[in-house]
Amino acid sequence: MTSEHDTIEQTGAAAEQTETTTSNTNRRQPFPQGFLDTISTGWAERPESLPAPRAQAPYAAARRAAVSAAFPGKRIVIPAGSLKQRSNDTDYPFRAHSAFAHLTGWAADAEPDSLLVFEPTDAGHHVTLYFRERADRTTSEFYSDATIGEFWIGARPALAGVAADLGLATGHLDDFASGDDDLVVDENAELTQVVSELRLIKDEYEIAEMRRAVEITANGFDDIIRDLPRAVAHPRGERIVEGVFHQRARSDGNWEGYDTIAASGPHACYLHWTRNDGAVLPGDLILIDAGAEADSLYTADITRTLPVSGTFSDVQRRIYDTVVEAADAAFAAARVGVPFRAVHAAAMDVIARRTAEWGLLPVTAEEALDADQGGQHRRYMVHGTSHHLGIDVHDCAQARREMYYDGLIEPGMVFTIEPGLYFQIDDLTVPEEYRGIGVRIEDDILITAEGPVNLSAAIPRTSAEVEAWIARVQGSAY
Repeated sequence: MTSEHDTIEQTGAAAEQTETTTSNTNRRQPFPQGFLDTISTGWAERPESLPAPRAQAPYAAARRAAVSAAFPGKRIVIPAGSLKQRSNDTDYPFRAHSAFAHLTGWAADAEPDSLLVFEPTDAGHHVTLYFRERADRTTSEFYSDATIGEFWIGARPALAGVAADLGLATGHLDDFASGDDDLVVDENAELTQVVSELRLIKDEYEIAEMRRAVEITANGFDDIIRDLPRAVAHPRGERIVEGVFHQRARSDGNWEGYDTIAASGPHACYLHWTRNDGAVLPGDLILIDAGAEADSLYTADITRTLPVSGTFSDVQRRIYDTVVEAADAAFAAARVGVPFRAVHAAAMDVIARRTAEWGLLPVTAEEALDADQGGQHRRYMVHGTSHHLGIDVHDCAQARREMYYDGLIEPGMVFTIEPGLYFQIDDLTVPEEYRGIGVRIEDDILITAEGPVNLSAAIPRTSAEVEAWIARVQGSAY
C-alpha cells in the first residue's frame, strides 16, 4: 500500500501549511514545483445535492432528547474517537464509539475525531455535530495529508450533506472549544452510565438491524459448512473458517462485531480462542462463535458447534444435547418481569444436574447449586449464560448492576442465551472420552410482551437439525 510519507515533503509556502506527525523521513519525497502549480486546477465541479434523512435519524433524535432531559443545564460532549495506530504509519479500520453512533445515527460512515456536543439552552439543549469537513482542492490538505486528504482516502462528507442526512446541525471541528465543565462520555461516570442504560431497550429500528445482522450471520454459517472440506484439507483450517466468515461479514455488512472464534477439537474448550491457527480434523467438533456487524453497527452474536465429519459421536451428542436442554430452559425462563439473573440460573440448573448424573461432581446437584458453598459444576461452564446485545456485542456494559444483572426483563431487550460445556484436554476430573470436547450454543433473543423470540431460530440448533443442515449445505455444493 502507499503511504503518506511517499509524497509528503514539500517546498516553499506549501510546506508550511502541512506538517507530518512522524519523525520517519526515509519515505519523504519533495513535491516538484510543477505539481504544486497545477494540482489545484482541472477538477470537475462537485454536485451539491442534499440527501434525504436516513432511516435512523428520527430514532437518534429521540435518544438525544432522552440524554438532554437527563442533564439539564449541562454541556455534554460525545466523542466519536480517533484512528488507532496498528503499526508505524498504518491504522486500524475506524469504528465510531458506540454511544456516538447510537446518538447520531452516523454508523459505518462516521468520521474520526468527530464530536456530538449538547449546548444547554433554556429549552434543553442545542445539539451540533462537529467534524472535519472535506478540504477545498486549493488547500494542501487535499493532496498532502494521507489521513484526511481526499486524494488519498476518497471523497469526504460536507457539513451540509451530513446535516441533511442525520437531521442534525453541523459545524467544522475547528470551531469547537472544550470547556472545563464539559461532561464527556467515558470521563464522566454518570453520563457514561446514562448512555449505556439508554440502550437496554431497543427501538424498532434497532431490532430490524439486529435481524439483518443475524441474517448475514446465518448466511456466513452456511458458507462455513460449504467450505468445511477445504478447512479440513488445510493445516490451519481454523483460519479458513475465520476467513470464510469474514468474507460474508464484509461483503454483506460492515465487519465482524467481534473477533471470530473458530475453535476445533480441544481448542473449543478455551472460551476466547481467537488465534484460530489449529487444524480442523475429521471426528472432532468445531465451535464457531461469530457475528456479522451490519453497516448500522448493530451486531449478531451466534455460536454453533458442528461435527466436522457431519455426524456426532455418542458422547458428543450426549454433551451437545445437554447444552441444548440448558439453552431451552434458559429460553423458557426469559419472560417479562422475571429477574435477568433467572435466565442464567435456569441454564445452570440443567448443567449441575447433568454433570452430577454423569458422576463428574464430588457433591449432589443440589449442593452444587447452593449459592454459598456450591459451584462445583461451574468448572465445566465458568461463563455467564446471557449478556445484552446491540450496537456493542456486550451492550450496555456500563449500566448499573441493578439495571442489568439484578434488573428485571422488559419488552424490547435483546440478549444472548449461550450455555456450554467444556471438558479440557487435561482435565482429570472427567472420563477420558469427555476430554477435549467443548460445546456452546448461542442465540440472540428479543423480549416481547408475548414472550421471548429467538432471532436466530432459523439457524439449526438441535443435534439432528445440525446433522441435516451439514448434509443439505454440503450436498448442494457439489
